[in-house]
Amino acid sequence: MGILGTIVLGLIVGAVARFVMPGEQKMGWIMTILLGIGGSLVAGFVGQALGWYRVGQAPGFIASVAGALLLLFVGSRLSGRK
Repeated sequence: MGILGTIVLGLIVGAVARFVMPGEQKMGWIMTILLGIGGSLVAGFVGQALGWYRVGQAPGFIASVAGALLLLFVGSRLSGRK
């Protein structure tokens, strides 16, 4: 997948994660894209550690959204917002 595909998929994953997470997340398009890409990275690392994915294998959509939700949760706890 090229850089444009990664950006589009990151936007979709980040938007779904922001929609599912209760409360308001104040971030723009760029941060939403970075959230989705970061969620995919987290899902890939956790999946490899648990033996679900091999090195170089991309995580699934649901795992990427779960990773983005984890990043949103940790970010909200670190910033002190509820």
